[in-house]
Amino acid sequence: MEFGDVVRRRRMVRNFDPDRPVPAPVVDGLLDLAIRAPSAGFSQGWGFLVLSSREDRARFWAATAPADAVPSGWLAGMMRAPLLVVPHASRDAYLDRYAEPDKGWTDRDEARWPVPYWYVDAGFASLLMLLGAVDAGLGACFFGIPPEATATYREAFGVPDAYTPIGAIAVGYPAPDRRSPSLRRGRRPATEVAHWGRWGTSSGSGAAPSGLRSAATREDGASERREASEPDRRP
Repeated sequence: MEFGDVVRRRRMVRNFDPDRPVPAPVVDGLLDLAIRAPSAGFSQGWGFLVLSSREDRARFWAATAPADAVPSGWLAGMMRAPLLVVPHASRDAYLDRYAEPDKGWTDRDEARWPVPYWYVDAGFASLLMLLGAVDAGLGACFFGIPPEATATYREAFGVPDAYTPIGAIAVGYPAPDRRSPSLRRGRRPATEVAHWGRWGTSSGSGAAPSGLRSAATREDGASERREASEPDRRP
C-alpha cells in the first residue's frame, strides 16, 4: 500500500472480529516497526507489553475497566480485539542516557528537558504500530488507561515502576462499527494550522504534494460516501 494511502486510511477502529487472531508474524512486524521510531539520544526507553491470549486480555480489562462497567457499545467492541499492545515509557532510561559522557548531563536534572521526550518517543512508536496495522489490513485503536487503574494494571502484569504505560493499542480485523461523531467536526486544513515565517502568517498553496494528492482525493471521497451511506447509530 502506498504510504499516503496508509496515512489517510488510518482511523481508530472500535470493534473487532474476535474469531480472527492476528498472526504471529504480523505481531512481530508491528513490534519491528515500533522499535524503528526515533528517540532522543537513541535512548529507546520504551517497553511493549503484548497481550494475545484470551486470559491475558481478560486480565487487562479486569484491571483497567471500571468494576461496574457494562461491556456494551464502545467497551464491548474494544474487548473483542484479539491483540492488545501496551506501550510504556521510561524516564530513567533518558536521564541515564544523557548522563553519559557524550551528553554530559550528569546531574540527571529533569528540568533540562523542554518536554518529556520519553512520552513523545513512545508516542512515535505507537503511531508506527497504528500505521503498520493499516498496512497489514488490520484495524487498531489507541486508548488511555484510567489513572486510577494504573496501580492495579502494574500489579496484574508485574510492570516495573520505572515504566509508565502511555495508553494501550487494540489491534485486530475490523468489524462493523460506528464512526466517531467527533469526525463531524471536520479536519482542520493545513492552511489553518500552518504558519509561514511568523505565527499568524498564512502562505503556501495549501495543496497536498503531487505524490499524495491522488490518494487524498480517493480516500476523502470514499470517507464522504461512507458517511452518507451509514445511518446515525448514536444512542
